[in-house]
Amino acid sequence: MAHLSKYAATIFLAVLAAGAASVCFSATWEDIRAQEIAQCQQGEMETWHDSVDRPAVASPMKFAYSHTLAPSWFDEATVLAAVQQAAKGWSTCGIPVSVVAIQGGGTVPPGSISVVWSELGSRHNFGLANMGDRTISLGPSAFQLLQTRNPSYDSRQTLQMVISHEMGHLFGVMAHSKRCVDVTSYYDDSKGGHCSIRGGASLPPGVEYRSVLPTACDIQRCRAANAAEH
Repeated sequence: MAHLSKYAATIFLAVLAAGAASVCFSATWEDIRAQEIAQCQQGEMETWHDSVDRPAVASPMKFAYSHTLAPSWFDEATVLAAVQQAAKGWSTCGIPVSVVAIQGGGTVPPGSISVVWSELGSRHNFGLANMGDRTISLGPSAFQLLQTRNPSYDSRQTLQMVISHEMGHLFGVMAHSKRCVDVTSYYDDSKGGHCSIRGGASLPPGVEYRSVLPTACDIQRCRAANAAEH
């Protein structure tokens, strides 16, 4: 756990808690979460002030996925589909985006953003975006630990969430959201601060409340960050 970021750690702990006990959302919780994903109300775009949003690294954007070094239980089609789903979600920000698959030993198209499996690049996190290198590195060992600790958990949910989260940084959404439901969020700052849920509700224990795709507030922030570019 020492090598996992706040974002990665909250994913990991939520998954372990969900595996330890069967937790059911009430209809009320499901309704609140669904509303938060679909709607961004005035005053809800609060962040942890850990960075500053800025324009995307490119427009249009092309992501090139390489399956080399991926965990054995993720086939290429599954991960590629997750990259495509994240790209489709973020494209509603107004930036054209495409995704291509790079076969083993293939060349990354010029100007593309690489999505790769790399222990070094991910720094042992589930994922890490590097603006300068224009890469998203996914962490094999973090997903292996998740699989070892909770083998019954469908890690495709975490995969989608991580890709969507890291891709958001490349779209310019740099600061992490304090809205628990946003894919760009993390749950607490390790200093007593906690994310928020509409209406002041508490984060349900043992539940991954965060969306796996960008929410209305994520997209609104992306549009604001890139407004001068359009």
